[in-house]
Amino acid sequence: MYSTNRQHPRLTGRRRAASLTAAVLVVGLVAASCGSDDDASDATDAAGSAAPADTTAGTTGSTDAPAGTDTTAGTDATTGTDAPVGTGSGDEPLLATVDPERCAANREAGTITYLSGFDFAAAASIIDVVVAEQSGYFDDLCLDVELKPSFATANYTLVGSDQAQFASAGNYTEILNFSGEGAEFVAFIDYGKTPIEALITPDGGATELSQLEGKTIGVKGDIPPSIVAMLAKAGLARGTDYQEVLLDGFDPQAHLATGIDALPVFKSNEPGQLDAAGVKYNLFDPVDSDIPGTFGLLYTSKGFYDEHQTAAEDFARASLKGMEDAIADPKAAVDMSVDMIDAAGNTNFLTKEGELFRWQAELAEVQKGTPEGEPVGLIDPALFAAEYAAYVAAGVWPDGPPEDTSPFVADLAGSLYGADGKVIWPA
Repeated sequence: MYSTNRQHPRLTGRRRAASLTAAVLVVGLVAASCGSDDDASDATDAAGSAAPADTTAGTTGSTDAPAGTDTTAGTDATTGTDAPVGTGSGDEPLLATVDPERCAANREAGTITYLSGFDFAAAASIIDVVVAEQSGYFDDLCLDVELKPSFATANYTLVGSDQAQFASAGNYTEILNFSGEGAEFVAFIDYGKTPIEALITPDGGATELSQLEGKTIGVKGDIPPSIVAMLAKAGLARGTDYQEVLLDGFDPQAHLATGIDALPVFKSNEPGQLDAAGVKYNLFDPVDSDIPGTFGLLYTSKGFYDEHQTAAEDFARASLKGMEDAIADPKAAVDMSVDMIDAAGNTNFLTKEGELFRWQAELAEVQKGTPEGEPVGLIDPALFAAEYAAYVAAGVWPDGPPEDTSPFVADLAGSLYGADGKVIWPA
């Protein structure tokens, strides 16, 4: 039986060294999607590794490529070895005693592959899984989990074809965009309940959204739907009221220097770079325009969820416990992310400073969007419906919106918390 009165171990406890293996994860055609416009275009097409990118590019596991660009999952970085139940992976005792039948059911799921949304960045739906792995929580629940760095939009083909079992998603709309035609996904955790994207204009540029009429917006792959919706609410329709120009690279200073009038960014990325460089800018946050949105989701395939429900539940349980630790000790969690980034080769040249800013910014967004008295990570069907409706009204899907709007399980995350608001952990 699971009990709620376990003491939480220190975040710096039981770590496992990462070992590197080659990954060849070939992904099909990737369509541009919401909140995902940074890094997938740098992925090589068969080697399973990503080309160098900006030192803090990407966020929340949310990356995208221009339409028609092939992407692949990044370098493989499997972590940890599976220890027999009751022995632990080091000198410390196991933190949980799982019912033997449940343990056997979890073992039957075999090796479980998790794909991150952007390297092992310190972002929601990535950092929680990293902490869970490095703290031994998956092993404690009889789950054999391997973590591999990847890109959000590259993950759907792999999860849909059972080459991987869990992955990080940029937002709910992204999952909708990749669902259908035989691909059925189940989102079970949603950490971010606000859009993570924003729009910036250079110092001296537009200070009102309406001033962008007839202006040029730079894009890296595509404009996030939350930005499209925000502009639409200000009376600016995509395709008629502003122009879009495709940008190269990931440096926001270089992008602004091209003379564009506005640039979509992630609140947990580019503003930190510009602030550090002393560059002034104006920022338009979709939250201030009451635009609904999400970020930092975890999902699996419907097939895996139906066949291995206890394994899916306990993967979610361990991830939520990892998030508890990442909230309690953000710096230690970032250290774990950076350790895994470095072990995987750091092909995107991420820095500890950049990742600390990323997690501090995303954690603030997670906490701001979580209803008072509610633990983080719960699925809110009403929020999903509001996001869908707002983006339909804004013309995000000019060829028609997705028909299936229910690729999620609403009550799983909530069932894993006790009355004290803590993750229920085996006694």
